[in-house]
Order: sequence, then C-alpha cells, then structure tokens
Amino acid sequence: MTRNLIDFIDITPDEFDGLYWLFEDIMHSPHDYRDEARGKVSANLFYEPSTRTNLSFQTAMLRLGGSVIGFSDPSSSSVAKGESLKDTIAMMSNYADAIVIRNPMEGAARAASLYSRVPVINAGDGGHLHPTQTLADLCTIRMHLGKFEGLNVGLCGDLKNGRTVHSLIKALSRYPNVCFYLISPEELKIPDYVRHFMDIHNQKYIEVTSLHDTINCLDVLYMTRIQRERFSCPNEYDRLKNAYVLERAMLKEAREKMLILHPLPRVDEISVDVDDDPRAFYFDQARYGMYMRMALLTIMLRHRASNPEPVPIGGCTCKNPKCVTQSEIYLPPLTHEIDGITYCSYCDKQI
Repeated sequence: MTRNLIDFIDITPDEFDGLYWLFEDIMHSPHDYRDEARGKVSANLFYEPSTRTNLSFQTAMLRLGGSVIGFSDPSSSSVAKGESLKDTIAMMSNYADAIVIRNPMEGAARAASLYSRVPVINAGDGGHLHPTQTLADLCTIRMHLGKFEGLNVGLCGDLKNGRTVHSLIKALSRYPNVCFYLISPEELKIPDYVRHFMDIHNQKYIEVTSLHDTINCLDVLYMTRIQRERFSCPNEYDRLKNAYVLERAMLKEAREKMLILHPLPRVDEISVDVDDDPRAFYFDQARYGMYMRMALLTIMLRHRASNPEPVPIGGCTCKNPKCVTQSEIYLPPLTHEIDGITYCSYCDKQI
C-alpha cells in the first residue's frame, strides 16, 4: 500500500478491500496480532485536542505489541519554543517507525510527509481531511449495510469545516449511484473545492437546509457537530450551534435500517434518547475505528525507513489563511491542476 496516508484517495479500492478484510480478521481474532508490531514505535503528534483518534491510535499500537511516543499538547514540546514542523518531523522520524499527526493547519500532514523518513498518517488537518475516520465510517457502513453502491447518504451539520465529511465524500464518490444530501445552514455549506470535486466526478448531490424533510429517504445519516474551534466570531457560533438536533421522535419518519453515524464528540446535535435506538451506530463506529487503525498500522509499519527526497525551499502562493504554508513559510510550492484550474496541493484551495 501507499507509503503515506494523507488523503483517502491515496488508497485504491482494492487496497481498501484488503484493509477491510484485515480489519475483520483482527476484530474477530485480535490475539493473533498481538506481536505484529513488537519492537516498533509510533510517534503520535497531536497539535490540537483529540480523544477518540489519539487514544484509538495509541490502543491500536499497544494491542499490536508496539510502543507509542509523542505529545498531545504542543505546549509541552519544543513546538512551544518555536520549532518548525519540518524539524519536529525530521527529529521524530529518527525515533519512530511511523508518525501519526493531527494539526489545526490545513495541509500539515502532506507537509510532514516531505520531511519524514517513515510513513506519515493524517489524523486530521484543520477543517480539511480526516482519512482514518473515513476508514472507520466505511467499515461501519459495510458491516451493517453490506454495500456502498446506490446509497442515499445524508451529511448534516457543519459541512464547511467538517474534515470527516470532506473525506467521506471523496471515498463514497468512487462507488456508483451514491447520492449525497448535504444538510446545512447557508453559512456552513460544503466548501467550493469539495463541490468542484463532486462536479468533475459527476457525483449526485442535493443541498438542503431541512433535516426533518430529508430523513425519510436516507440509508445513512451522518451527523456532525457545529465546531466551536473553527469560528473566529463567538456570536456566529452561538447563532448556529443548535441548527440541527436529532431527537428520537424524528426517527419515526426514518427507514427501519438507516444507520445513524457521528465522528464524535457530540455536543447537542444528537439527543441522548437516540442512543438506545437500534439504528444508532456511532459508538460501534468508534470501536471499529480502533480495529481499522490496527489494520492500517500493520500494513504501514512494513515500510522501511528511508531518507526523504530533497525539496526546494519556499515560494508558496496559496492565500488560504488556514493553509500550513502560511505558518511554515519554507515549504515548497506544490500545486495541481484540474480542468485548467490550479489548486494548492496542501489545502486543496484554488490559487
């Protein structure tokens, strides 16, 4: 498989199938894999808060017989002294066999991969992408619906900043006859680069503002929280934070086998009276995520350490204030072109 996992599209459909079968085998026979990572070390570098992703990666590595180093608070590391991402990654890749990174800047994981001797796994880069959460999402859907083709998938909440939503759209767009119902306030609609991705892949999607009017036609309802940390204006957050609340009474209109998913943590967007509904799978989804991360680490740790290729210094032209190039100014310009339009390869925003 690919050396790094930065974006879900780094994984081919066949590679995902292989990961899925390994995930199932590990879940059913975890003791068979307890020495898989014996003598290996993962470096978990979490520049912003995390519970499920950080702890599930730690647990996955420990269950494979490996060890974990790193930090969950950058203020307790040399980052607080001004150390660059480049230097942190170069140093940690001398110590570890794989690096798991979460960072609030979009494109940080791709930037890290330029300077690492070992595989880099993106555990979330700002409001951009979250491919390992998508692996957990896909495993949950496949386990309980048995397919991806022909599904109606409702994505509800903060679609602008929802990195899990962006990754899931990219993943499910590979399968035929999937239709997305994009349920959000106008202020939190899907970003242009994701909409453009769907357009060039002829992906069917419908943008709506009402969850109540849409829930009866869904096979999967993917709830997301309104993310306080992505708002620069507290008043704007307070105005939108309760835009969507899924309550048990609303499920009377839903299909009998609809899956209710959520990347967690939740705040108020799913009422606790939904937890006991047989369609609520968000806690199972978190458990599957641990086993899928065991499968991912099993494969990624097979790559040998090697010195990264030299890269140019500086010269980026991306103007996105959330792009990693705004804080790590030594990064080389990386761009790609789609239909004659140039995009930043770190954050995927149009240049």
